[in-house]
Amino acid sequence: MANSNSHLLLLWRRMNRYIKNLKLDTHIRKGKKMESNDYNDPAIMGGCSVPVRVNRKSKPDVTIVNVGGIKVGSSEIVIIAGPCAVENHEQLIETAKIVKKAGAVLLRGGAFKPRSSPYNFQGLGEEGIKMLREAGRETGLPIVTEVMDTRMVKFVAEYADMLQIGSRNMQNYPLLKEVGMLRKPVLLKRGMMATIEEYLLAAEYILNQGNEQVVLCERGIRTFETTTRNTLDLSAVPMLKHLTHLPVIVDPSHGTGHRWMVPPMAKAAVAAGADGLIMEVHYKPEEALCDGYQSLSPDEFTKLMADLKKVGHAIGRDILA
Repeated sequence: MANSNSHLLLLWRRMNRYIKNLKLDTHIRKGKKMESNDYNDPAIMGGCSVPVRVNRKSKPDVTIVNVGGIKVGSSEIVIIAGPCAVENHEQLIETAKIVKKAGAVLLRGGAFKPRSSPYNFQGLGEEGIKMLREAGRETGLPIVTEVMDTRMVKFVAEYADMLQIGSRNMQNYPLLKEVGMLRKPVLLKRGMMATIEEYLLAAEYILNQGNEQVVLCERGIRTFETTTRNTLDLSAVPMLKHLTHLPVIVDPSHGTGHRWMVPPMAKAAVAAGADGLIMEVHYKPEEALCDGYQSLSPDEFTKLMADLKKVGHAIGRDILA
């Protein structure tokens, strides 16, 4: 027993010398905090590091992102709506007219679709991009669409009013740098397994190239829950608005994966302080080639828009018309 105690005492003395050599003893004995980055928010447990350019401390005023004349980040809530994927001319034009009539001010639609399976519908590509521009001109709605490849950035930017970086590409750093050099508005979706810190660092890549026209989008994260497609992290909305000056919107379609869940989560997102919503709407959801089960029908979207106005009024905000 005596030998064991002697051995422990020797280990303790060695550890003490090691700590002193590292000059950590004064922090431990005096109860001082370790040195932290000036841009760290001490209110964040675990010390979420907020990079300088997206940090609200570096720019107290909220950034207003101008998308074809539509201002995202103001007191008015912006609604982006349209089909998950561009399928054909009729589907796109009819859906665009429906969402505009109901109150959407930006048209979404995917021409390049990143699908989990290589055998699923991948979108119409360049043809779909051109159809989106045609629909935008016919309805007067600015276009939001995804770009997946650095080689296609300039082409898509010629037709789209806003470039979307999807969840799967949130940490595609060459792509982030490329859209950062364009000065075109960017909608950056949160990665499905990304922390807030990782998300903000991704946004920093874009701002670091000189493009401050960035909108953040919470679209759900992957958890152990399987009843929903993702877990929509609405706590990210006030957190992001607390940490950064960039506008924050929410995608309740991908965030839940269920059409019937979109309205309550959309209303909850507005109540949580979201600056806008991006939702999937299809003129015939049962015939959709992509994500029809989470796409709202025309009647459902129209009713939701009326409800959102009531929620907005309750918190002192209007839906941009």
